[in-house]
Amino acid sequence: MARRITTLMMRQYSTAPKTILTEKLGEIVTIGINRPEKRNCVDPSTARQLSKAIEDFENDDSLRVAVLYGNGGNFCAGFDLKALSEMDASPDAGIHEEGQMGPTLRYIKKPMVAAVSGYAVAGGLELALMCDLRVMEENAVMGVYCRRFGVPLMDGGTVRLQAMVGLSRAMDLILTGRSLGAKEALEWGVANRIVACGTALGQAIQLAASLTKFPQQCMLTDRTSTYNAAFNSAYHDLLKYEQTNGLKVVASESIPGAKKFVSGVGRHGKSTNLREKDLKTWEKEFETKSKL
Repeated sequence: MARRITTLMMRQYSTAPKTILTEKLGEIVTIGINRPEKRNCVDPSTARQLSKAIEDFENDDSLRVAVLYGNGGNFCAGFDLKALSEMDASPDAGIHEEGQMGPTLRYIKKPMVAAVSGYAVAGGLELALMCDLRVMEENAVMGVYCRRFGVPLMDGGTVRLQAMVGLSRAMDLILTGRSLGAKEALEWGVANRIVACGTALGQAIQLAASLTKFPQQCMLTDRTSTYNAAFNSAYHDLLKYEQTNGLKVVASESIPGAKKFVSGVGRHGKSTNLREKDLKTWEKEFETKSKL
């Protein structure tokens, strides 16, 4: 199986660039985000392909578990801010019923395991949280990095994170936009396994394989009951509220914030110089004189 992992045979779901890669490994399917030059950030085309890949997995009776990973060293750095910066500023621009990053605003019918390497931030964190289990490499990083650019969590992050770690810890990540390393993620319950650098995909496949041996109807029944208990039967309503609430700031802050990122501000997780400095009168006068 390990040899097959390194030589994944890819399948393309549309005439768009091949940014989602899949391979069946017995009763497991691997689903890879393939935009390594962009740290696997998701643009609208990739989101559509990811939705199709997950839907195909759900509808294929020969498949029991999916493993979601990022190609080239990073899980996913969120939504493509360059694509966002070029969107129409109307309130519902680019908004999709199932989610902006993929099918994030609905219940996935069968288990998914996230193989987290490198960055899993902003919408990438939301994709990881969409999965049932997360295998995280020891040097990987999670975080709500979209905080820096006024881009709201609209793919289940506010719903799933606080259900997973509690309100106080969720607020810590969501309000500050800070990084969450693997050790802390394991302590919080965001990560289920910590593994060596470069081994997340293989370890996630092994974890997925361990789920395929059980009686499936019973396992899926208990899985559904657990989600129901966590969200008090309001899972879909909570996810839709997050999207509707987040729409309020897309035009006023998210698109301008995305343009800042494209211009070079805030790269590599930096939170400096996000706002223009409010100069005092003497500083303005000095700056004016220095230009003469």
